[in-house]
Amino acid sequence: MLDQLKDAPKTTGMLCDAFADIDRCTVMLHLKVLEEAELIVARRDGRERWNHLNALPIKQIHDRWISQYAGHALSIIDQLKSDLEG
Repeated sequence: MLDQLKDAPKTTGMLCDAFADIDRCTVMLHLKVLEEAELIVARRDGRERWNHLNALPIKQIHDRWISQYAGHALSIIDQLKSDLEG
């Protein structure tokens, strides 16, 4: 569902259409879990509920965990390049 929201917010109905193999109740349960995890922010506009991606927690995970591993991988590749050229 996060992939569905990465380019633009979507209504709950739009998400239900995107996941036609899942019933509406299950989509709503997933959205509730994502909202509780602060990965989405839901806003009401009349009768519609618009779901917006909150990318900040994902960026924080990247900055805290993934970027360290990426930096280490780059140093290994750089060392391999040096070894092959030397």
